[in-house]
Amino acid sequence: MSEKILHLDTKQFDEVINKEKLVLIDFWATWCAPCRMLAPVIEKIAEQYDGKLVVGKVDIDEQQELAIRYGIQSIPTVILFKDGKVVAKEIGVKPLKAFTSLLDSEIA
Repeated sequence: MSEKILHLDTKQFDEVINKEKLVLIDFWATWCAPCRMLAPVIEKIAEQYDGKLVVGKVDIDEQQELAIRYGIQSIPTVILFKDGKVVAKEIGVKPLKAFTSLLDSEIA
């Protein structure tokens, strides 16, 4: 697991999305096989975009309030926040390219 990925609880989550300009959050659970498949992609994003955005993970079993707040009904769900607001949501396992094109357009 990359040290560049933050594992967030509700309090930390609110601080991070309101403080940082661009934040990518992976909503996941330990029992979720597709979430484990997506994990290497999220780690690559954290490495590749280090300094350009913050990458975090939220375990929906431990942080149910956040899952409810953002309407997480299927995992993995990855949400991109810009200035504290949701700008994109991807559900399911996606290749790295699906995320990099989205991130590049937001960073540019």
